[in-house]
Amino acid sequence: MTKNLLTGLLASALLGFGVAAQAQDCPRGVLDDMYCDSNGDMVADTPADPKQWKDPGTLVFTYTPVEDPAVYRDAFADFQNYLAEKTGKKVIYYSVHSNSAQVEAMRSGRLHIAGFSTGPTGYAVNLAGYVPIAVKGTEEAFQGYNLIMLVRADSDIQTMEDVKGKTVAHTAVSSNSGNLAPRALFPLIGLTPDEDYKVVYSGKHDQSVMGVLSGDYDAAPVASDVYDRMVEAGRVKGEDFRTIYTSARFPTSAFGYAHDLHPDLVARIKDAFDSYRFPAEMQETFGGADRFYPITYKEDWQIIRDIAHATGTAYTKNGLQQLAEKEAADAAKQRAEALAQQAQQ
Repeated sequence: MTKNLLTGLLASALLGFGVAAQAQDCPRGVLDDMYCDSNGDMVADTPADPKQWKDPGTLVFTYTPVEDPAVYRDAFADFQNYLAEKTGKKVIYYSVHSNSAQVEAMRSGRLHIAGFSTGPTGYAVNLAGYVPIAVKGTEEAFQGYNLIMLVRADSDIQTMEDVKGKTVAHTAVSSNSGNLAPRALFPLIGLTPDEDYKVVYSGKHDQSVMGVLSGDYDAAPVASDVYDRMVEAGRVKGEDFRTIYTSARFPTSAFGYAHDLHPDLVARIKDAFDSYRFPAEMQETFGGADRFYPITYKEDWQIIRDIAHATGTAYTKNGLQQLAEKEAADAAKQRAEALAQQAQQ
């Protein structure tokens, strides 16, 4: 059963990459052969041929699968209604359960507007023609987050040096704060993942936090905004944890659209993001952010690309395939463990 599940998940995640696209004769930088980047902004151009512009009757929207998809389907319900009003289209929410599947959905044309988490944004840009335009924020700046290293409050781990020899939960291979940033930043302070401590993958930030609390992991690097929301929601108590490391600030999830949407539709989508203001409940969910703050991938994702480069992460088809294989293997393992627990009950 585990083998069949692994095969099915991997096939689904890589469905859009089974057919080679014909390369276009144009400047593209590091983008896939399907796309052009004539102006050097590092994202895919709108197709030159108007026949390739898409103007669907229904727009499909989703948010990063890092946490419970149902929570964010509800959180974005008001924005979906606003987006529908501004575009004159029906807007539906499409739940995805892995980063690779989300990238594939946009590349294959099944996803039109999305919020990609920080790390996988590079895959979406290079391989799926994703055009990031905004990050949650305020009038002054975009909303950022930090990589924090959590331990239990009663742990004997007081410093990062004490983490050596321990078991540490990273989240997912493609995660910026949950894997890539620790691999790039921790060695600078004398702590190398996989060498100085054992790395296990929890799958999600909230699962890392809960695993530290339960004692399954000695420590975990997670996104500070995810942890803060868990505390605010009462899922965990802040006094049960201690933070032993805090990084510089990173941008949170990017929001944007598929490059081949009709320019008139793109203008309406941009207007929706520019003019929408979060209602009180949405502000509470997203840590005080009250709007979508405009960003560019070339400038605002520079630090994330630098981290990816430092860790040998390639935003290529091979890189995504490795990500999909890891995500599928983790999902199969979690399913097997759940079935084993059920059998013992």
